[in-house]
Amino acid sequence: MTTGFAVAPCWDHPVGPAVLPFTEAGLQRVLEKIQRWAPYVDGLLLDDIAAIPDDYMPSKDEVDEHAQQLRGHLMRLVNLAVTSKVDQRDQKVAGLVERGRIIRSEEGHSDRRRAVGAVRQMAWTLNELLELLVENQCLTEEP
Repeated sequence: MTTGFAVAPCWDHPVGPAVLPFTEAGLQRVLEKIQRWAPYVDGLLLDDIAAIPDDYMPSKDEVDEHAQQLRGHLMRLVNLAVTSKVDQRDQKVAGLVERGRIIRSEEGHSDRRRAVGAVRQMAWTLNELLELLVENQCLTEEP
């Protein structure tokens, strides 16, 4: 009975030995880094971005609380963009990283309207940066 497959002749071409990309110690370091790696997963990010919609004027205490939360998110996303070097490959990300650094370092405003505007600007920057990091495969679509 025939199977319809032809038997391949013996391989007669010289083949060099495999060259491994790492030494045993190098592989161990890579394994340890992979085991320590924790993706940025924070279900509160989108909630915090949406906490102050454009048609709502929060109290001064709410603004301060949201500003603090958004600064933390902004710091983490900016650091992720820089450490993954996405900011070097994508000019939009680089612009948002710079804007995020500026916004994050600004002092709080004593005028409530300006403070709300700053928090909204932080939220918009976070939202744009989040979308670009997902697009550049630094984050999954569900933070």
